[in-house]
Amino acid sequence: MAGGDDAGTVAGGGDGGGAAAGRDGATALVTGARRREEWLDPEDARLGWDGVCGFERVGGTVLPLRIPQERIATALSDNFARLARIPAGVRFAVRTDATELLLDLDAEPGAAPVDVLADGVLLHRRHLDPGPRRLDLALPGGPTEVEVWLPHLSRTRLAAVGLRGHRLLAPVGRTGPRWIAYGSSLTHAMFPEGPSASWTALLARRHGWRLRNLGFAGEAYLDPLVARVIRDTPADLVTLEIGTNAYIRSVFTARSWGPAVCGFVETIRDGHPDTPIAVIAALPSVEHERVVNAAGLTLADVRDLTAAAVRVLQRLGDRRLHLVDGRDVLPVAEADGLYADGLHPTPQGEHRLAGLVDPHLRPLVGGFRPAPTGPGRL
Repeated sequence: MAGGDDAGTVAGGGDGGGAAAGRDGATALVTGARRREEWLDPEDARLGWDGVCGFERVGGTVLPLRIPQERIATALSDNFARLARIPAGVRFAVRTDATELLLDLDAEPGAAPVDVLADGVLLHRRHLDPGPRRLDLALPGGPTEVEVWLPHLSRTRLAAVGLRGHRLLAPVGRTGPRWIAYGSSLTHAMFPEGPSASWTALLARRHGWRLRNLGFAGEAYLDPLVARVIRDTPADLVTLEIGTNAYIRSVFTARSWGPAVCGFVETIRDGHPDTPIAVIAALPSVEHERVVNAAGLTLADVRDLTAAAVRVLQRLGDRRLHLVDGRDVLPVAEADGLYADGLHPTPQGEHRLAGLVDPHLRPLVGGFRPAPTGPGRL
């Protein structure tokens, strides 16, 4: 791995020509001859991170975080704490004419690759062996928006980002609607081809939305911690894909689920009085629709209770709250054709699900018309 014990020593690397790199991102353009090599600290503002709330430094590496860690303990779940440190939906982007991209990474075991896009089109998809390593990836060489999506199923630390053969180095301006997507493994995504190919990533890329993925596989239990994070995070659209985990784990009863939904939504609404909130009530699963769980509920029951909670809040005056019945997104009879295991979409199913969800969400952010940033933008 490049550098010494601290990633900050890596950031000042290069051949000494052109402009110096700095975390404040004040210098965006390297002029004159093409640089042989330049290394950036992971927190350099020119990297244009999105889908993150901050960074955790350990030694010479940085872990991008999608949810603040200060009060994670209030969830009282080691598994939730683990998932909260996995960079699902986390990416950075630069505009550069570099010929090579170098990534110094330290990855934990996991099935997801790193995706590198050039002007919105997949250029590289690389699976990582556990441990520290360097990826050396060819780039087009002309002015290009290069976007790197980190693996979404394992913790991946970044030590440094290197570029070779460039004059241009600038952050990518992000002006699209900010979308917070909360949910279960269906939102986290288990089987996409890569992190840029989950249904949430595909939909965000298609419309230029700024995705913040708060999907937590097996842990979408309406934790107050998460409601407060969403409340305090700028957003132009919030989606809550809920009900599946509550049913499978039998953690709520007919008495407790509806009030929990109301409390979660109302906490979010405290910080977003005018933001559209779409509650996606339990995407269907053929094997679970009519099977009673340990709490005495079927998946259909949980969906109905979710709808009842949303209707109560609507009657109480929440005109920006929207119900999306999972069966309106995906008919029950077609669910098995989308899933790999009766619950999670196949890689192709992620693409189809993006198309099915699209007409339910796109009208909610109709006031935005973000301009595409590259000819291949989805």
